[in-house]
Amino acid sequence: MKVALTVNGSPREGDVEPRRLLAYFLREELGLKGTNVGCDTSSCGSCTVLIDGESVKSCTVLAVQADGCGVTTIEGLAAGGELHPIQQAFHEQHALQCGFCTPGFVLAIHSLLRENPSPSEEEIRLGLEGNLCRCTGYENIVRAVQAAAGAGT
Repeated sequence: MKVALTVNGSPREGDVEPRRLLAYFLREELGLKGTNVGCDTSSCGSCTVLIDGESVKSCTVLAVQADGCGVTTIEGLAAGGELHPIQQAFHEQHALQCGFCTPGFVLAIHSLLRENPSPSEEEIRLGLEGNLCRCTGYENIVRAVQAAAGAGT
């Protein structure tokens, strides 16, 4: 099947099998390696992307389901050589270690802050429930969200 979508602001097309997951279409067909696949069961959130502004786990979405949609991956957040404020907050708050889960967290946070620009710590923790980090212990991730919210993202 032919799919046509806008990825990180650019129109993209491809031929996909109907059962092809969006995560693999992004990684293997479009070369966007920031969309990580950690579990294939929607448990870890490493594959989180934005579809029309909403965070989704791309290992649970078929590429054909994204046909006609706007998809944002981690590669699409930085602009003009400048990190997105959420990415900057992750850097400043030391909210990553190995970095494997970071793209999924950043995009989930992007969606969270769009829906709730000033979340409480409890709301942040609830909002990040679907993303797992095996390295950091989450404290610095929560601080990064608070810093990004303070920056007005």
